Amino acid sequence: MPGHEYAGRAIEAFCGRFHLAIELGVGSAFGQAADTSLERHGASTYDPPIVTVRFLILLCIAFVYAPSVEAQDREVPYWATIRASELNMRVGPSADYKIDWVYRRPGLPVKVIRIMEGWRLIEDPDGTRGWVVARLLSPDRGAIVVGDDIADILESPEGGTLVKWRVEPGVIGLLGDCEDDWCEFAVGEHGGFIRKDSLWGAGEP
Repeated sequence: MPGHEYAGRAIEAFCGRFHLAIELGVGSAFGQAADTSLERHGASTYDPPIVTVRFLILLCIAFVYAPSVEAQDREVPYWATIRASELNMRVGPSADYKIDWVYRRPGLPVKVIRIMEGWRLIEDPDGTRGWVVARLLSPDRGAIVVGDDIADILESPEGGTLVKWRVEPGVIGLLGDCEDDWCEFAVGEHGGFIRKDSLWGAGEP
């Protein structure tokens, strides 16, 4: 494997450890980041110059925490989805605040209701509110099936069309365009049209 690929993977792992240390407040996770990331990707360990480590730290801060220009310019409220496989919700906009909840559902839609630098105050489908790192949210639109009954996904929004799939409440998927009472909705490779009132995350936030 070319050397630049080793370096790319090592930096990616280093930044992952850096983010974990900041989010969980565990210094040891970050302290071993450089050596561990290099070992995992086949490079020999060495004592990196202080300048190099500081550069990597700055690079990780810019990559992980700097909010996008689009996110800074958007007016609240707006829809977003969870990007990370694990996302900590905190009681305040800082890693110093305690963790109130941990999300483990990438793609879950959330409503962003307040912006504070690199943090976002969100509301989830259950109405729970808390602060999360902005970088771990995605602008991609998603939705979750709500209600008490199974919802039909149709081939077309026109009446009398074929029912392609049925989805239970709690299923999350990608949200496409919505028109009148119907929205495009896809769960993996299974897509079609579903009634807007069967979804949380569709329409105006």
